[in-house]
Amino acid sequence: MKTIKDMNILIVGLGLMGGSYAMALKKQGIKVNAITKEQDSIDYAIENGIIDKGSTEIDADMIGEADLVVFALYPNVFKKWIEENQNYLKSGSIITDVTGVKTSVVYDIQKILRDDVEFIAAHPMAGREVYGVRNSDPSIFEKANYIVTPTEKNTSEAIRLCKELGEMLGFLRVSALSPEEHDEVIGFVSQLTHCIAITLMTCNEKENLEKYTGDSFRDLTRIARINEDMWSELFMMNKAALLTQMDMFEERFIDLRKMIRTDNVEGIKEMMRHSTKRRALFDK
Repeated sequence: MKTIKDMNILIVGLGLMGGSYAMALKKQGIKVNAITKEQDSIDYAIENGIIDKGSTEIDADMIGEADLVVFALYPNVFKKWIEENQNYLKSGSIITDVTGVKTSVVYDIQKILRDDVEFIAAHPMAGREVYGVRNSDPSIFEKANYIVTPTEKNTSEAIRLCKELGEMLGFLRVSALSPEEHDEVIGFVSQLTHCIAITLMTCNEKENLEKYTGDSFRDLTRIARINEDMWSELFMMNKAALLTQMDMFEERFIDLRKMIRTDNVEGIKEMMRHSTKRRALFDK
């Protein structure tokens, strides 16, 4: 039975996530190559031992020798890459991804992909508000979750290997959801939270607020430093699920507003008790 350590791995897209994957795997003695757009990123990664080889071109030999290919690309760029370059993939190889939406990606990729190559999707729930391979750091995985999103087209062997990858990268928890379940959950725990942070940072234009804030505002708005290209694409690709979560949030926010307006102190306290009880689950 083949393991991740027996494989040649190719990273396509050597940014923060692709670089952190590469760094974590190289530390375990695994051969890791990379293809990315910027020569500077390749040079930095080679000089710092993050990858073995790299290219800014579609390198047929590099792609063809890979047993596992990790795509750390924007969703639509990922789709286009598969459409144009899948002929270089080795027969029997496995591909996976890091994309933050699944329903609008997984089924499309599996539909167009050759029958002798398998795509098993995954979502590393980790990141930072910085970008690029120079900020790579596998420690971002240590307290994070890793979600595998198999479909009926996936084999048990590919699912096992994808979970093994998450474990080797050092994620705290590795779990599995269907693409649909994933997008519903992510619409709430990730995309809605970014929407809230963006709204907080733009709803009050009073000058010099940075001089008066405490930790609560900084904590709530940490993710408001946002990559507008990537996140707007993710929002649109998960539009229905995200709008549902936004409606649920709006409803509860209106409930709280009404309780404050009508001096319903006991209702406010009950909501706070419920909030505290639920939040404690995330600290375990």
